[in-house]
Amino acid sequence: MLADFVERGLPMAILAVALVSVPVMILRPEGLARMRALEQELAGVQKENAQAKREIGELRVEVKRLREDPRAVERIARDQLGLVRRSEVVFHFRKP
Repeated sequence: MLADFVERGLPMAILAVALVSVPVMILRPEGLARMRALEQELAGVQKENAQAKREIGELRVEVKRLREDPRAVERIARDQLGLVRRSEVVFHFRKP
């Protein structure tokens, strides 16, 4: 009798529980809707990550240029810091 239940009844009971619980789990707020929201969030994070990788690559190129090219350092000193060489004369003109 117990062997009959284990052979026939238990698989049917497990199937019945699965048929009821799977749709309930999918339709819950933590189910399919949450999964879709997480997939969209993942796609956004992956885009941001790709952008950050591009920016890192650009910054690495800039760092390499600054380490190896004295003209690049001079350009930054002139453009961003407003520095001039001691031998240069600076003229300031007023706008009329």
